[in-house]
Amino acid sequence: MKAVICTKYGPPEVLQIKEVEKPFPKNNEVLIKVHATTAHIGDTKIRRLEPGLGPVTDFFFKPLMRMMLGFKGPRNKILGMELAGDIEAVGKDVTLFKIGDPVFASTEFRMGTYAEYCCIPEDGILAIKPTNMSYEEAAPISNAGLTALISLRKANIQKGHKVLIYGASGSVGTYAIQIARHFGAEVTAVCSTANLEMVKSLGADKLIDYTQEDFTQSGDAYDVIFDAVGKIASSKRKKSLTKSGIYLTALALSGNIILKVEDLIFLKKLCEAGKLHTVIDKRYPMEQISEAHR
Repeated sequence: MKAVICTKYGPPEVLQIKEVEKPFPKNNEVLIKVHATTAHIGDTKIRRLEPGLGPVTDFFFKPLMRMMLGFKGPRNKILGMELAGDIEAVGKDVTLFKIGDPVFASTEFRMGTYAEYCCIPEDGILAIKPTNMSYEEAAPISNAGLTALISLRKANIQKGHKVLIYGASGSVGTYAIQIARHFGAEVTAVCSTANLEMVKSLGADKLIDYTQEDFTQSGDAYDVIFDAVGKIASSKRKKSLTKSGIYLTALALSGNIILKVEDLIFLKKLCEAGKLHTVIDKRYPMEQISEAHR
């Protein structure tokens, strides 16, 4: 089968398409024919060996990353954390899925979705694809959508709470807008000028263009500030919170979130109810994976 191999740490060009052996499902695994995957921020960080936690933290964390991922390059040469596709084969002990099922899934740090086929345990982060979504629309939900959901749940959002989402036009941010609205929040979305109309269409009640305005200077206070891109300066993180307000960041949670299939099914139901939509910036064939990462 064809797969994208990360030959070493470095720029997008280290990603090369190679012919590799097609995987065979273990007794508890399903074999998925991959129809769609994503250029996930986590994949790019692994490819670059850059944690993205800040210059000082990155300096100390890089050696640990090498120990975890591989010294000269990733041990798991096939990157990719999100997928959607059809089950082509099942192991002898599999009972939850059958051949032909359309599914979406997250492999987390096992990775492996940058390939024509991928094996996943049936008790992994795997569920039947939303019936009203394409494979391309479903794939990002399995990781970015889950990240948004699990992050926001930490704040126990109630109806009427004021929630600010910074980086609202990104993958996690676009899902966070819709999930916060589902929980009953009044959502303020912070993004660039070009994306204001898009985030408004997702249900944001108020918009802030960060190129024109610093949200911490408005005088408004929020019950929850969710930094979906990890770029709010530490000196500003509590400035616009209410006394009991909560600051959340997707960056701090990266790699520490415990994803649950029950949450994936919860998001599937939101999709099928028309309450959760995916925004796709651009589609690329496998042959253009380097450009997608760039």
